[in-house]
Amino acid sequence: MNRPAGSLAADQPPRATAAEGARGQTAVVGVALLLGLTVLAVGGLTATAGSIVDDGATSAAATRVGADLATALGPAPSQPETTIELTDGTIRVVNRSVWLLEGEEVVWAGHAGAVVYTDGDHRVAGFAGAVVRSDGEGSRLIAPSRIAPADGSLYVGVPVLNVTGADGIATGDRRLAVTLRTDAETARDTLPTGEYRVAVETATPAAWERHFADRGATTERRDIDGDGVPSVVASFDGPRTVHLVVHDVRLDVGVGR
Repeated sequence: MNRPAGSLAADQPPRATAAEGARGQTAVVGVALLLGLTVLAVGGLTATAGSIVDDGATSAAATRVGADLATALGPAPSQPETTIELTDGTIRVVNRSVWLLEGEEVVWAGHAGAVVYTDGDHRVAGFAGAVVRSDGEGSRLIAPSRIAPADGSLYVGVPVLNVTGADGIATGDRRLAVTLRTDAETARDTLPTGEYRVAVETATPAAWERHFADRGATTERRDIDGDGVPSVVASFDGPRTVHLVVHDVRLDVGVGR
């Protein structure tokens, strides 16, 4: 049978034009790019989620350590043993002092010592009866000191640590139990009325300045012993009688229960 002119082209599959071919290649490349971006996005979300989980776990650990330090190192430790469960980070003892000044004269000084936990940018320090927590949002007292004015008096309650055992423990990326064993004796004294100031040596002065301001004091920073660590010096208005309560805490720091 004779075919009319042009009928052969109608029976054969149509051929893609150059433009259609280019569009097809572009579509393939576009799909590949989309898949690549999707993989990157999923990877990014996974990494972000992992970071959030890690930071949440670190923050929760710092909260637990803060509560344990408040229990173990409060002005009157309520139990002789406190076990801190660590999943990461380090815990160490550092030199810190508290001074009671009348004018420029030091009328009492205590080498109080501080127990400091660190994990990344999370830090918790038990010192002078208070617990200070630091993280990406700054530093703040999560357990208050026992330094406060009242009715012409100034109450100064401070634990002074005499430490035995380890002065620093690192977890080495494994779970570790650290036990703080304390045995405290308390001495009380009353100092005659005068113009007193209290100085606390600290690596987180802003937190202590806010704490003392909340208790009606004005503050300044000084490096009293010249070791490079500042002290917050708190002044309370008017002459006051000082009631000084010193808890002599023998502290043993050890691994295990």
